[in-house]
Amino acid sequence: MRGSEAAQATEQTGPVVAFQGNPGSYGEIAALNALPQVRGTRGYPTFHETVRAVETGEADFGVLPVENSLMGAIHQSIDLLTETELHVTGEVVVRVTHCLMALPGVELGDIRKVGSQQPALDQCTHLIRKHGWQPLAKHDTAGSAKDLAERGARDEAAIASRRAAELYGLNILQTEVEDEPFNFTRFMVLSRRAPAEAAPDVPHKTSLVFAVRHTPGFLVETLNELRGLNLSRIESRPRRDRAWSYLMYVDIEGRASDPQVAQALAGVLLKASYAKIIGSYPAAQGTVE
Repeated sequence: MRGSEAAQATEQTGPVVAFQGNPGSYGEIAALNALPQVRGTRGYPTFHETVRAVETGEADFGVLPVENSLMGAIHQSIDLLTETELHVTGEVVVRVTHCLMALPGVELGDIRKVGSQQPALDQCTHLIRKHGWQPLAKHDTAGSAKDLAERGARDEAAIASRRAAELYGLNILQTEVEDEPFNFTRFMVLSRRAPAEAAPDVPHKTSLVFAVRHTPGFLVETLNELRGLNLSRIESRPRRDRAWSYLMYVDIEGRASDPQVAQALAGVLLKASYAKIIGSYPAAQGTVE
């Protein structure tokens, strides 16, 4: 089933932003805040289908989660970013606030099971263990709320966003049920077109992925090309096309066109056996909920 058929869309006029998951997911919240005026969102079952929707023009933009402040990198998204020719035009940081919800009239004492996406369940272990509930892994957070509303199970609850409870007619029993309050997910905004030049005073990030020859000291030499720059993120990722070979993913504070950044990128490109600038884009200003 195609994403356009599998998910609800709220299209009118203007740009449509694709996201992974059901309406009410944190991906949809990112999509709604991806641009100053978003008039349509469309959910897809997988990250790959989300990217594909933008590539084919089925959606104008897409949002892809790349890291969570508690769980770390979302590797499937990083792999897709190295493969697609789409441009990163911005980023959105979503404050993840999990709510415990159930059918109207259901109380805490009635609950025996709780469903959500596995990472969300992992982020709410204190609550689940306290009550001795059976965790039920679902495809996504909002999907667990939708499934609960459709099945009408009165011994179950779901963990999802406040928006999901509102969309599917569920009653919120508790808010902020996550173990740690410092819970944010960073999404990249994807487009077929390169981003327009932003004002000079707008803070930017530049994301780069590269690989080096398997030679002693060569990785250090390549990273030395980035000296003097502020790296907000750096991590290695196994290559899917070559065993025991790794890609380095780096986020640099600054525009690719800044003289110091441009010189560093040129140095990395000369030394690397593979390199791709994923994007140079305005950094997120604050968070959304």
